[in-house]
Amino acid sequence: MFKVIERFVSIDGEGPTSGELAAFIRFEGCNLRCTWCDTKYSWDGSCSHEEMEARDIYQYIKDSGARNVTLTGGEPLLQKDMLQLLDTLALDSMLHVHIETNGAMDIRKYKDRYRDGNISYVVDYKLPASGMQMTMKNNNFEHVDMGDVYKFVIASEEDLQETWNIVNKHKLTERCRVYLSPVVESFEPKSIVEFMISRKWHDVRLQVQVHKVIWPKDMRGV
Repeated sequence: MFKVIERFVSIDGEGPTSGELAAFIRFEGCNLRCTWCDTKYSWDGSCSHEEMEARDIYQYIKDSGARNVTLTGGEPLLQKDMLQLLDTLALDSMLHVHIETNGAMDIRKYKDRYRDGNISYVVDYKLPASGMQMTMKNNNFEHVDMGDVYKFVIASEEDLQETWNIVNKHKLTERCRVYLSPVVESFEPKSIVEFMISRKWHDVRLQVQVHKVIWPKDMRGV
C-alpha cells in the first residue's frame, strides 16, 4: 500500500517535460527538512493521506489519459513498495515516468533495474542554503545518464558558486542534463542568467517553476 497525499493532472511545472500535461502522484513522507521546502504538507502531518495499491495508482494514471507521469513527494523512494509500482509502470511503454527524488536516496538499484526503459529521474542537489547538503548521495553522480536531470536548487550566491564547482568537478553535463532552479523568494533568476553569461556556461539550463507563475505559489493540486 502507498500513502498518497494528492493526485492530480496539471502542467508539469519543471523537469524535461515542463509545459506538458502530466499525472502527478504525491507521496507522504520525507527524510529531509530543507529550509525553503514548499511541500511541507507532505510530511508535517497537517494533511491526511489515502492508501492506494499499485494497481489503483496505475488505473488512475490510465483513466487520466496522461502520457507523462511524475512521482513526487516528499520523497517517493521512501515508499516501501515502490519497486512494485515501478514494475507496473515500466511495462507500459505509452508512459513516460519521472521520479522526483531529493538527492539523499541512492538511485543505483532503480537505475539498474529499469535501465533503458521509460523511467527517468529528476535528482535534486540540496545546496548550503537548504541546510541539507550533508545528506546528499554523491555516488548518484555516477548512475545518472542523459535521460536524467540533476536539478540544483539555488537560494543564494553561495549556492550558485557551489553549483558551478560541483558540476565542473564531476563533469556532470557529460553525464546528464543539468538544470538550475532558483528559489525565487530569496534569489533572483536574473542573477543566475548573469552568472551563466559570465562563465560562458552554455551546457546548463535555467528553469523556473512554471506552475508558480500560473497559480499562487501555495496552491495545491496544480
